[in-house]
Amino acid sequence: MFKYFARRILISVGVLFVITIVVFFLIHLAPGDPINAMYTNIPGMTQQDLDAKRAAIGLDKPIIVQYGIYVKNLVLHGDFGESIQYKRPVLDLIRERLWNTFSLVFAAMAISMLLAVPIGVTSAVKKNSAFDYVFTSIAFVGLSIPSFFFGFLMIKIFAVDLQILPAAGVQTPGSAFTGLAAFFDRFKHAIMPTAVLALINMAGYTRYIRSSISEVIKQDYIRTARSKGLRQRVVIYRHALRNGLIPIITLLGSSLATIFSGSLITENIFSWPGLGRLIYGATMNRDYFLIMGVNVFTASLVLLGQLISDALLVLADPRIKYQ
Repeated sequence: MFKYFARRILISVGVLFVITIVVFFLIHLAPGDPINAMYTNIPGMTQQDLDAKRAAIGLDKPIIVQYGIYVKNLVLHGDFGESIQYKRPVLDLIRERLWNTFSLVFAAMAISMLLAVPIGVTSAVKKNSAFDYVFTSIAFVGLSIPSFFFGFLMIKIFAVDLQILPAAGVQTPGSAFTGLAAFFDRFKHAIMPTAVLALINMAGYTRYIRSSISEVIKQDYIRTARSKGLRQRVVIYRHALRNGLIPIITLLGSSLATIFSGSLITENIFSWPGLGRLIYGATMNRDYFLIMGVNVFTASLVLLGQLISDALLVLADPRIKYQ
């Protein structure tokens, strides 16, 4: 197993290297540059001034040289560069926003799985029943609704019409809450963005779990367990669910990418100061180093999620042996 994970880590490093190449060259090959985006409309700014600013951050060098400098600083010094927009180290900006995004992403994953597992299992056991039709239809609707529409709909209902939840931000502006009051203030602000991410992802998880459990309960060992007189709950949740969750565990690793991409839209809708909103602003301002830093960081998390899902597969099914 050690050799397998060592090989996977080396492959992940190679994949991450390819990602840096693709992202770096794509953002540099797009028309314009951050200096044009930030300084062209400033009165009195001459072409010489713009060229000097490009030279100051190395944009006057050939693109291959720029990439070599970036990779060297990243590998040897762990330096993600300095944000052109904020004039601060990229890593500091990521650290400031990291917890806000993590709190949304992992809360959404936990909630979606807690809801999807019982709904998916029940739909599989009661296949073609009224319960199955209702929740399968809800799952299809959830997959069809774009996250931005769902977000604006929640703001309209809960923030504008009912006025029971704040529409945006991470805390009440001008508040000086401390202790539990600060926690509940942040909790209220997190309800809607977390719900958007959780419910949309829950729709996909529910369909996968329903399909997986439907196949498992047809197996001979499930019929044997039932013939021994075991209760339905024991048969389903102790025997069927463990094997049925194996493809779901694999899905969780890859779904990190989907949730992070969904958080980009959700964070901007609710003005939630996380990585999604950070990279959106960086893209609008062509902040090369910040775009690279956030992409490399999130890609690393997704690759780490794949490794963790492989490890969880061994715990879920000891028959799996990695060579």
